[in-house]
Amino acid sequence: MPQKLSPNAASHITKVIGVVSGKGGVGKTSVTCLLASELNKAGKSVGIMDADVTGPSIPKAFGVKGPLTADAMGLNPGVSESGIKVISTNLMLPQEDMAVAWRGPVVSGIIGQFFNEVNWGDLDYLLIDMPPGTSDVLLTVFQQIPLDGIVTVSAPQELVAMIVGKAVNLAHDMNVDVLALVENMAYFKCDQCDTKHYIFGTPQGSEAAQRYDIPAYATLPMDPSIAALVDAGEIERYDAAEALRPVIATL
Repeated sequence: MPQKLSPNAASHITKVIGVVSGKGGVGKTSVTCLLASELNKAGKSVGIMDADVTGPSIPKAFGVKGPLTADAMGLNPGVSESGIKVISTNLMLPQEDMAVAWRGPVVSGIIGQFFNEVNWGDLDYLLIDMPPGTSDVLLTVFQQIPLDGIVTVSAPQELVAMIVGKAVNLAHDMNVDVLALVENMAYFKCDQCDTKHYIFGTPQGSEAAQRYDIPAYATLPMDPSIAALVDAGEIERYDAAEALRPVIATL
């Protein structure tokens, strides 16, 4: 097992939390953004490492732009309007739509640099937004970065238990704690009738959390305003405090 990395001398990070999903398309990045925003609103100092190196989208959601600066200690992260620190390959590219076509070893290497060569300062929480699936990046993070646990993200489909299980079982194999499950896009609430419509089927996150002994569980709606705020770089304006309360309490 590789030795765990440490932050640089300019940084002190109290807790490192990974946000993972067993498959793509479940809104893991939006959940990462909302968790970071709610922690920040609660008075915590928060950073986000965008570990989806070839498909980065965190800076767009927060309206953070490059280029980044550096000093003798390391690379300075971008900072959102409310003070959330962000590191991402998209802040290092001359154009945000430029493709990042790097092989696995290069991607794994930059993940380590994002952790120990960035001037994070004093953080209560560093959230790591993982790429989907159980690939090289997930293994690199689990093996090299001192995680305090992970939050897994799913959507309410029949295969949810299997998808959650993939991430949970890998975490258990790597001795990483699973802190919470967020079931995203669980329902759509009609503006006219105030009724919850289960577009993707009946939510199954509660059963999956019980099956895999996950301590906390939360649901998020399918809300068009989330997409609109992400596109505008204003995700911090969304209020998910009540929905994410059980998860925030475990972090």
